[in-house]
Amino acid sequence: MVSFIQYINRIQFGFGAIGTLPAELQALGARRPLLMSDGGVVAAGLLDRVRSALQDLPASSYLDCPRHPTEAAAQAALAMYRAEGCDAIVAVGGGAVIDLAKAVALLHTHAGPLGTYSSEQGGSARIRPDVAPVVAIPTTAGTGSEIGRGAGVALGDGGIKAVFLSVNLVPKVAICDPGLTLSLPPGMTAGAGIDALGHCLEAYLSPAINPPVDATALDGIRRLAGSLATAVERPGDREARWNTMMGALEGGMCFWKGLGAAHALSIPLDAYDLHHGTLVGMLLPAALRFARPVAADKLAPLDAIFGKPAEDGLAELNRRIGLPASLQALGVPRDALPGIAAAAAASVFNRTTIRPGQAQDYFAMLEAVF
Repeated sequence: MVSFIQYINRIQFGFGAIGTLPAELQALGARRPLLMSDGGVVAAGLLDRVRSALQDLPASSYLDCPRHPTEAAAQAALAMYRAEGCDAIVAVGGGAVIDLAKAVALLHTHAGPLGTYSSEQGGSARIRPDVAPVVAIPTTAGTGSEIGRGAGVALGDGGIKAVFLSVNLVPKVAICDPGLTLSLPPGMTAGAGIDALGHCLEAYLSPAINPPVDATALDGIRRLAGSLATAVERPGDREARWNTMMGALEGGMCFWKGLGAAHALSIPLDAYDLHHGTLVGMLLPAALRFARPVAADKLAPLDAIFGKPAEDGLAELNRRIGLPASLQALGVPRDALPGIAAAAAASVFNRTTIRPGQAQDYFAMLEAVF
């Protein structure tokens, strides 16, 4: 059954939800969308399913979305959007594709360098509502970007990501069809799912007072803690895929409240062309250990969910789903750790975590997983 949810945006959720795409585009008044995706989605045959769902609606395609969004890629996609006379963007892929689509939507109506609108440059207030409309169709269950106000994009050709935060960047529609994740390889399922779990965990622990978010986050944690390993081990398990995609959606709803240390560290580590969600998962146990001295009461429900201290339960889950054991194994050089730690201490997420850290604290977390 497909469920309709009215959130900040419109959400179509369930097996078969992709069939709602034509009606949603019609409701937006879109006559020629730009499909944005990447090679992995194309190779998996998922873009063909989206094109089939479009029926007779003409569409252009930008299929060169990089693993990590860059300003250069956004400018290239924007040039196609304008040259082809497109009036909406359909982003089909993981968080990188959806974040890149948000950047294109922003640049279409906002002049000046992309960095002008980054949170690091105080640009959130400059982002107006008149961005190009985006329909997000996630093919992973992880980032929550389909309903999130944020995007991470490296300025120029690459490097450390800038963060963009505005309610105006939320896609107009999210179409969440768990059927699109059935062919997702185990490694990608693991990395995306542990990212979603990180969103729920860190948003729940964020000190802002928001009981509805806390309740939603706890539900997402239960779903992901109970289903992620099954989705990795039995990719065709429809119930596990439904639960992991719902957990990812809930994570996207929750991280508006704020994220924490694992995400503060993962952003500068993205410069090493590593999978974002995998990094978050590797860093979460150390981040929770750092938080515990000031968060024992809030951690108690998480300890109950995992049946042991949450940081130990997460470490066990990481091993079961096959996450790498160390940053060193991923090629991160030890001499880079001080700079990464300093960047994390300056991150917006260090201002929303339950226990803000200094550079030396973040260095210790990195050392724990090096």
